[in-house]
Amino acid sequence: MIPISRLTICFVLFFCLTANCQSKMVLIKGGTYTPLYGRDSLKVTVSDFKMDVYPVTHEQFLEFIKKTPKWKRSTIKKLFADKNYLIDWKSDVEIGAKQSLKAPITNVSWFVAKDYCKTQGKRLPTIDEWEYVAMANKTLPDARPLKTYNEYILSWYEKPKTFNNEIGSTFKNYWGVYDLHGLVWEWTLDFNSVLISGESRKDVDNDSNLFCGSAAIGASDLMNYAAFMRYAIRGSVKAKYALKTLGFRCVKEMSN
Repeated sequence: MIPISRLTICFVLFFCLTANCQSKMVLIKGGTYTPLYGRDSLKVTVSDFKMDVYPVTHEQFLEFIKKTPKWKRSTIKKLFADKNYLIDWKSDVEIGAKQSLKAPITNVSWFVAKDYCKTQGKRLPTIDEWEYVAMANKTLPDARPLKTYNEYILSWYEKPKTFNNEIGSTFKNYWGVYDLHGLVWEWTLDFNSVLISGESRKDVDNDSNLFCGSAAIGASDLMNYAAFMRYAIRGSVKAKYALKTLGFRCVKEMSN
């Protein structure tokens, strides 16, 4: 007979492969932080909210697509997504042969990600909410002053290995959130509210151009360089872009 403790572990592991576990949210206690664009003086206050523990997966998005025909690859209007939208899927309701159901969904536009969250009674996180949670490492709510933490982030920016790793592949941070760094980039509600530079599409036409972290390793201020890269990428995309490097997760306000 299998010991109860092992049965319990097996049950938990099985449960955490279901959509219910994938949709789990955690409470983020609000506070203040200084964003990149604030530099020396501006502090931003973030209110309490809940955030998805994991990015939205192929499995979750597939269920959404089945219930929302207007966002199928064959029917979506060009105004809302470019030619890369779900480009690796076999059909409207079948993911690619090399894709995992438990991997984050990518190649989706901001319009579709925004509507997905809305149908769940949620919304996309703001830049400040995302950055506030992403400051944390495993033990600290703000690990940005740590050189090792920033080197970890920049090493991923430099050499992304794959965008088909399954959720939970990276560390669980202070808040209980996984995969903010090391898996995929993520849409935010107000992604284009802070514009860094220049023409949009020419900067991101090749997804590899999103990663230039090698120039940052050894820089005097790794924290600001890592943040600058995120703001630069947000400022160089448009809402209809559907990049293989770009996924999303949802949040919920405490009043909801």
